[in-house]
Amino acid sequence: MAREYAKHCPASPMKNSLLVTAAILLIIQAASCQRVRVETEVEAYPTESVDLRCQFVDGGNTKLTQVSWIWEPTEGQRDNIAVFHPTYGESFPESPFSGRVRFIKGTLTSPSITITSLKMADAGRYTCEYATYPSGNEQGTTNLVMLAKPKNSASPVVVQASTSGKPVVVAQCEAADSKPAATIKWMGAVGGTENTTSVKGPDGTVTVRSEYLIVPTPEDNGKEVTCIISQRTQDKPQTFPMKLAVEYPPTVSIVGYDNNWYIGRTDAVLTCQATGNPAPTTVTWTVMSGPMPDTVQINANKLIVRKVDEAVNTTFVCEVKNRLGVSKHQVTTAVIEQRKITAGPSTAGIIGGTIGVVLFLLAIVSAVIILVRKRKQNAVNGDGPPKHKPPPPVKAGSSTEMLNKPVTDSVLTETQPFSNVYYETSGEPVTDLDACDDDDDNTVGGGAANGGGPAVLEDSIQYADVDDTLNDEALPPYSDADDHHVDQPPSAAVARGESFVSAAMYV
Repeated sequence: MAREYAKHCPASPMKNSLLVTAAILLIIQAASCQRVRVETEVEAYPTESVDLRCQFVDGGNTKLTQVSWIWEPTEGQRDNIAVFHPTYGESFPESPFSGRVRFIKGTLTSPSITITSLKMADAGRYTCEYATYPSGNEQGTTNLVMLAKPKNSASPVVVQASTSGKPVVVAQCEAADSKPAATIKWMGAVGGTENTTSVKGPDGTVTVRSEYLIVPTPEDNGKEVTCIISQRTQDKPQTFPMKLAVEYPPTVSIVGYDNNWYIGRTDAVLTCQATGNPAPTTVTWTVMSGPMPDTVQINANKLIVRKVDEAVNTTFVCEVKNRLGVSKHQVTTAVIEQRKITAGPSTAGIIGGTIGVVLFLLAIVSAVIILVRKRKQNAVNGDGPPKHKPPPPVKAGSSTEMLNKPVTDSVLTETQPFSNVYYETSGEPVTDLDACDDDDDNTVGGGAANGGGPAVLEDSIQYADVDDTLNDEALPPYSDADDHHVDQPPSAAVARGESFVSAAMYV
């Protein structure tokens, strides 16, 4: 509003000068007041004590004459409660603080006081005022705030289940005689509403009350609501969990009849189950067809048939009472000639568990069988590692290899299965010239002449016996060094340590 007023009513030059003068005077007064050092605000509690400190600093040439403590409980009221004079000493005028106030040191420069047995009515402004020369009176003011811890309480309210649909108070919470006023909140899963009021006391305290309202039903009985009280003097909010107390007439049900009451069955039991608030006080069993059969025994809320016969082929009634009303429930029993065979839940569970274990074991056995068969199949197909150590390789491109090579490869391939002998195609073969036999005439292949390899020619001759066509085939002609054709291949006998080169072969 001040801003709006300033917009419509601009200040005149004279008003501006007055404002500046007032500001200067306030600054000068504040500078002078700073020499009286006090605490701005002090908090205290009833029945306790409080120290109000005051000190005059930077006296300089200022002469201190007297110091007084003035109490202002309300605006416009000022009462002297303590005076100190350097010559006449301490003085405590008649006031509400008589006998409860004293100086801590009793000096002009430090005239702090202590007030004991505090009351809520002691709250107010306390001014430490100096009489000085030549500047006059100087002062400092402390605001004493009296705090009161609340007296917290909470309790459920016993109600009856509502039939009108109107909400009623089911719980209440109170924070009494607190200063400042407390705040109350509710938490609950029943969807209620709250109503909070506050009342001020004569000593400045406040009492806050809050009520929790719902439309009560039997299902709400025993449900929990929580009252939460927060206040300045508390370290943390205080909580009050409460269980609702909703009263309602009893509800009744009969359990235990399984439609299998056969003649001769023993100890058949019916149970009358009842709930209510307050708890049911009486349970009564009756029979609609007349008197209770002789084979029936009553034990509180249980009806026990010692031996089933035609007499219990009737209707049983259970009646339950509490303070709010009466409720009944009935069941009609039918007696049969023979027992019904039914699989109980325990038997079904055992059978199901057994079947599950058997299926699990069968799955494991099947997996093992499949694994074993796969390994056998791999072994038959030759997918596994070689079972025989391969012989030393024959040097590729040598004349000895050409001599020992079968004449007709196509025939051998078609008539003789491949051997399982493995040959390596890389690496330089090792030639053992010392392995040559002395009897060259009896050696068809092998030894040094064959590079230390197996007698391939013998194998060729053996293969040739399989097919008669091989007998008619002649070895290819050979030529000597002068290009003359010869019928026999060069001698395989070579001096030890010498090397040889096969002659050219015509194909």
